[in-house]
Amino acid sequence: MTDSRSVNLAHWDERAPAHAASPDYGVDLFASDPTHLSGVVRFDLPRLGDISGLTGLHLQCHIGTDTLSLSRLGARMTGLDFSAASIAEARSLAQRAGAEIDFVVADAYDAVDALGDATFDLVYTGIGALCWLPDIRRWAHVVRGLLRPGGRLFMREGHPMLWSLDYERTDTELVVRHPYFETVDPVVDDSPGSYVQTEGTLTHTVSHSWNHGLGEIVTALLEAGMTVTGFEEHESVPWNPFEPAVMREGADGEWQLIDQPKRLPLTYTLQAIAN
Repeated sequence: MTDSRSVNLAHWDERAPAHAASPDYGVDLFASDPTHLSGVVRFDLPRLGDISGLTGLHLQCHIGTDTLSLSRLGARMTGLDFSAASIAEARSLAQRAGAEIDFVVADAYDAVDALGDATFDLVYTGIGALCWLPDIRRWAHVVRGLLRPGGRLFMREGHPMLWSLDYERTDTELVVRHPYFETVDPVVDDSPGSYVQTEGTLTHTVSHSWNHGLGEIVTALLEAGMTVTGFEEHESVPWNPFEPAVMREGADGEWQLIDQPKRLPLTYTLQAIAN
């Protein structure tokens, strides 16, 4: 397999059951505690507001922990992901938790057709989603097509500055090594393991990703017919993307730089309304 989609699909199909079994995702806690929310969703509760009664779509939902969390906040959720293995784990989680969530296997770019031209009050996307998509303008038009007029896009993502840094260094220096802006060719990574604790050996270690600058993301949304209504940069991220010598974990499960944490944005939350 040489095309990016096939490479990434093999990568995520293998990781889906490993992530569902990882203590870092805490699937068993979701099943046993009906009030439990993912750390990513919990972080943004003050910004989400009341979503009870809304119809929501989670694009690139992976194994569905954020999707389930949004459902527990009262939204009628649908989750979509290109990995059938991920969707199988998401369906299993929802069943164990007693949640009524629809899950669909489809590429993010094909979401409008895959959902039968349905529109939603809320489109949600979480951390580590956009980097798997090569064309941010195409994504923005898909989001607009999925939202009813007045519907809201809500996303928290890794900052493009974060994705541009070299993750492989073991000292305390951070080096800008990867593109900040969108490129035609992907960044090809070949790294063992995963961003969470997993057991066993993962064999599909290669992945293809693309960065998208903040200006490119905002411009894409504006061109697609949306109005940006909120944007906030954060100095924390919900996993450790570097080495232990560089980052420390807070009581809320978010990670910050040990040295001068205010020197670098690590994530951001963006909201936009469909015109």
